Amino acid sequence: MSLERPAAAESVAGDADLAALLGEYAVDTDDHENAPAFVVRPDEVQDVLFLLRDEAGFDHCSCVTAQEYEDRYETIYHLKKYDDPTDEVSVVVPTAKDEPVSESANPVYRTADWHEREAYDLVGIEYDDHPDLRRILLPETWQGHPLSLDFDGEKPQVVPFREHANPLEDDAGDSDTMFLNIGPHHPSTHGVLHIEATLDGEQVADVEPDLGYIHRCEEQMCQQGTYRHQIMPYPDRWDWSGAGLLNEWAYARVAESMADIDVPEYAQVIRTMSAELSRILSHLLAVGTYALDVIGEFTAAFMYAITDREKVQGLLEDLTGQRLMFNYFRLGGVAWDLPQPREEFFEKTRDFLQEVPRRLQEYHDLLTGNEVLQMRTVDTGRLDPDIAKSYGCTGPVARASGIDYDLRRDDPYGYYDELDWDVVTEDGCDNYARLLVRMREVEESAKIIDQCIDLLEDWPEDDRTIQSNVPRTLKPEADTEIYRAVEGAKGELGIYMRADGTDKPARFKIRGPSFSNLQALPEMAEGEYVPDLVASLGSLDTIMGEVDR
Repeated sequence: MSLERPAAAESVAGDADLAALLGEYAVDTDDHENAPAFVVRPDEVQDVLFLLRDEAGFDHCSCVTAQEYEDRYETIYHLKKYDDPTDEVSVVVPTAKDEPVSESANPVYRTADWHEREAYDLVGIEYDDHPDLRRILLPETWQGHPLSLDFDGEKPQVVPFREHANPLEDDAGDSDTMFLNIGPHHPSTHGVLHIEATLDGEQVADVEPDLGYIHRCEEQMCQQGTYRHQIMPYPDRWDWSGAGLLNEWAYARVAESMADIDVPEYAQVIRTMSAELSRILSHLLAVGTYALDVIGEFTAAFMYAITDREKVQGLLEDLTGQRLMFNYFRLGGVAWDLPQPREEFFEKTRDFLQEVPRRLQEYHDLLTGNEVLQMRTVDTGRLDPDIAKSYGCTGPVARASGIDYDLRRDDPYGYYDELDWDVVTEDGCDNYARLLVRMREVEESAKIIDQCIDLLEDWPEDDRTIQSNVPRTLKPEADTEIYRAVEGAKGELGIYMRADGTDKPARFKIRGPSFSNLQALPEMAEGEYVPDLVASLGSLDTIMGEVDR
């Protein structure tokens, strides 16, 4: 790939308006299935991204993908618009093999901080002007980069113990600062997350989320699996809160788009119904554990949530055969039809749906109407809309900051655009608003499921096609590249895939919403008190399986 400038801007193919805007910054174009892709020089990244953000309105850096080829390294910035996520562009930044150095996008998109640290950590690309370029998933003492072509996985690693230092110690002056470790094995971290907090008296002066305690290696495992049969079981494991069907849909959508596979309408309705049951599973766990985090409410709200989850898990077990790791979606549709007798499944589902309004009112009585919870959550963990966008926040975290962004509506897939439902937003921008959004979304999911049940009941028996005809072996053309996303339980769950002509992807990059949402924690917690930090962390509903991946 040449980085020589073209003779004139008009020689840049692709989207004409963007080509005109970027002018000679764009030295080439690339073929991406979902968006125009422009190749830019590594020393002009910030100029290009500022143009695209401020002049073209691409205010959402949804994902950053790094990879190594035989002749170069490459960083891809996947850009969207919060107002219209179907308007996309990719900025491709190749760098030389002997000097993989590129400008940092951090001054333009704050979310690029963690994404570029991950690219440096796993692939080995360095970013000039990055405010804190160090490893993010692996220890600083780690030798090599696991996703580089020359990484030796058999080489032993020696990681010496190193005492944590107070990051504000030199600037403390006369202030009463204390370094506090929260986690990595602590109930309020919802998994193996280590929070390095510096306290000034009782206030939080500095927060640093420390990741990398799981090392799921999900991307590498997917790169070793075949498109058709071996990848689909993995997405369930990225989010063990019950959102697995939403994750399966993320992979199904990107693979079906890459291979141009149609999905029968009947299967789309089943997918939509089961995905919303999965979303309810996730939100009920978020609400129940939040009650435990903030007010120590175990006997009522937490157990109520677990009881209701059991009912949903029973329905999904009838449908998929599994209670958590579903593996129900297939490329081109779903694994099998609704359980028999269908009438019994419909009746059980409707019995649950009829109870949802009453149960939600009980949750509101126990939680949102609880004065102690209100004192802990109202006006704490504030995340203003412009800050949330800069960090790439999505899902309930973004919608609780008044950002009206939901891929089910804004980038329609499945059967969502045929149904009557509303995107839930709140303007509170605080921990309380994030709780409200999830509770209200349970109600909207119930509305979607109810409409799907009506459709499925009346569907003609001879038209119940659950899968399209998909080739046994899929081999997309070499260098086919695509990024697609769905509205997961935590937000935008995206996947970038690059084909190499075989039946396995050459690059499989997961955009976990918890990764970007968690990065905003310091903005929410600094200047507040330790209990507020715990409440803010819980309000993000982070699942570490899609953070460490």
